[in-house]
Amino acid sequence: MQKIIINQKYYGSVEVPDNAAAARVVSKVCIAFGTKKSIDIGLIIPSYRQKQLESYQKGGARAELEDIELFIELGKMIGFNVDDAVKLKNSIELTNDIAHNHYNISKRLTLINKEHATKANGDYLFWDIENFSNIGSMFNDVIEKFDLPDEHIYVAANPDSLYLFRKEWEAELYDYKKTLNSFNFTKCNHGKNVADDILLEHLKTLDLKSANVYLLSFDRELKERFLQACHESCNLYILEK
Repeated sequence: MQKIIINQKYYGSVEVPDNAAAARVVSKVCIAFGTKKSIDIGLIIPSYRQKQLESYQKGGARAELEDIELFIELGKMIGFNVDDAVKLKNSIELTNDIAHNHYNISKRLTLINKEHATKANGDYLFWDIENFSNIGSMFNDVIEKFDLPDEHIYVAANPDSLYLFRKEWEAELYDYKKTLNSFNFTKCNHGKNVADDILLEHLKTLDLKSANVYLLSFDRELKERFLQACHESCNLYILEK
């Protein structure tokens, strides 16, 4: 959380994503408000880019949506009109067909093994697909956002879930020109928590150092096991509800 203080007045605190773009949004808004300049969405999204956003964007324009959502939060907190920002946000979501089915992973991926992320040399995803099967959000918020190569993505599923949902998963993956076998995919055997064991074993075998490690699962026990196994030099991100 970042405290918002303008001209020595405290307005509240807001959750700011840990990236340079979000920091620029906060800085621009605070400077503009502090100097009593007019504030509209053009402050962070230039008019030419707003025009581009009228058509479909690879990744669902998640970077811009994240900035706009932060802009709206700041507006509500500080007290400036955000109607144009809300209108643009709704337009982007409608154009990219994510208005009703998007789960924003970006805001829920949490660094859990240290206070601040350290320098990383690579990105790796460990994905329990039956425990988190929102394919669109996975690509929009993680795979495309962090430019994850297929060979750094480890996917596992137990046989019963695979039998029930494989066609559905493959159909959604097809939209991204992928199949399950595009990645390091493991069809597990029968047994309790087999997929979890497979993902954890991949992490241990890779013996990663100074990497960004993303675990996409809602399983509390698996998160704790990853925390214990992940090297301290890595940045371990888990999915919070």
